[in-house]
Amino acid sequence: MFFYHQVDGGQEHKVATESEFSPNTLKLFTEAGNNYFVEQYIRLGAFVAGANLRHHDEASGMREVSELSMAASGNCSSEL
Repeated sequence: MFFYHQVDGGQEHKVATESEFSPNTLKLFTEAGNNYFVEQYIRLGAFVAGANLRHHDEASGMREVSELSMAASGNCSSEL
């Protein structure tokens, strides 16, 4: 499953995720007309797994996304 989000070029953008023990951020400087792919993955720890982010080049990102379905965007909240 993947999300698609259009952003302005010529700017730095921050992608963030949070796991039980730490927030994780990835900064990307985007250029207009290019596609950027960020993967959220599970990082195994000594006692608990956590989330992390990594940037993929366009070729590998397109290959991965072509096998997935697009997710519906929503609003996340830490208040349950």
